[in-house]
Amino acid sequence: MFKQRLEHRLSQKLSPQQIQLMKLIQLPTLAFEDRLRSEIEENPAIEQKENDEYDSSNDVDVDVDKYIGNSDIPTYKTKANNYSVDDEEKHIPYASGETFNQILLTQISTFKLTDTEYQISKQLIGSIDSDGYLRRDILDISDDMIFTQNIIVSENEIKDILENVIHKLEPYGVGARDLKECLLLQLNKKEQRESVCLAIDIMEKAFDSLVKKHYSKLESKFSVDRNTLKQAINEIEKLNPRPGGSMGITNKFAQQIIPDFTIRIVDGELELTLNGRNAPNLQVSSEYVDMFQTYKDTQNKTKSQKEAVLYVKQKLDSAQWFIDAILQRQQTLMRTMGSIMNFQKKYFLSGDDKDLKPMILKDISTEIEMDISTVSRVANSKYVDTPHGVKLIKYFFSESLKNEKGEDVSTKEIKSILKDLIGEEDAKEPLTDIIITNLLKEKGFNIARRTVAKYREQLSLPVARLRKKI
Repeated sequence: MFKQRLEHRLSQKLSPQQIQLMKLIQLPTLAFEDRLRSEIEENPAIEQKENDEYDSSNDVDVDVDKYIGNSDIPTYKTKANNYSVDDEEKHIPYASGETFNQILLTQISTFKLTDTEYQISKQLIGSIDSDGYLRRDILDISDDMIFTQNIIVSENEIKDILENVIHKLEPYGVGARDLKECLLLQLNKKEQRESVCLAIDIMEKAFDSLVKKHYSKLESKFSVDRNTLKQAINEIEKLNPRPGGSMGITNKFAQQIIPDFTIRIVDGELELTLNGRNAPNLQVSSEYVDMFQTYKDTQNKTKSQKEAVLYVKQKLDSAQWFIDAILQRQQTLMRTMGSIMNFQKKYFLSGDDKDLKPMILKDISTEIEMDISTVSRVANSKYVDTPHGVKLIKYFFSESLKNEKGEDVSTKEIKSILKDLIGEEDAKEPLTDIIITNLLKEKGFNIARRTVAKYREQLSLPVARLRKKI
């Protein structure tokens, strides 16, 4: 049985304009420029000013409804979609360069191979990853050739091509199935002097001891002194564990970092500026304003004229909103970064990580009276050029710990001290996490060993055993 009832419900929804504004705030400089360029191309009612003066006469605030009246114009004609299914997709072409696999394929043309051997070589090269390793099993490669190319080859045939063709390609070590094989391939290409021969013996017979840096065991096993062992290990350390990465050629493009802000020290005070590329000079097109006025003044409008009024008004509204959103974006960025700069003033003046104060998103959002999510969007994607280098803004945020005096200190300060301790350690007897924990306690930081291990891993520093030098 159906029943009708009244229900009051309070809900909060973001308008499309608010959602787009948040997306604009999140964009770094290069992405923002692309977005700006796209908007100008799509909306002819937006144009860039040639000077820095702002002309408020072009701000448009009109009520189109009273000029249109009742009509039978379908709602789909008032949509902001100006694309046709037949429109050609426009994109910026990029030069792709020559990939790592293509370079390897070029080299196999120097070998005298039968058609089947050539196909095996191509299959193997296609299975090599960007680091230069062959990660797939030989049996799987054999199955692939059967099912995809209808070529039946044995595992021995594939192994023969791998060893006699692929492993002879440059850079040496390419096509290896693990690190040990990769390094051995490179050592075997070197001049076979005494240190290289010992290095090969160590790799073949005591690889685990080498990885664990059990140098005393290696000296005993190979009956060599410390200096001779050191020379062999030096040969191994010169090798490239990622032969694919040595080519320096990839089909991916490195992201260019453009600082969104600049902080300079002027007469002992900090000065903050916004990158000019984030502050374009835009205005509503005067031609579109005149066009709208012309349609507005027309009496007894035809159906096509009413449609024109709707189209022009939609473009004018969209242009004015976009310009306002750009200004709001600029204000938000400056307020957020200005608050961060003042909060971390001591650091920006000195450049010492130990001067970083504990700071979380809420500290800044409370001060500038904005939502935490807004501060997060600024911090996670923007860079600032400081007197001490270019930094991602979120770098300045950190949690706090209390020292023995009960004062809040930044975790970055503790990480900086930890890094200094490891940097100054004796490489032959590196500091363990327990020793570092005790040293930090002596400095007034009472933290657990597992916390030290976590901070060390965040700094990409290996455990003591792996930091040991011979």
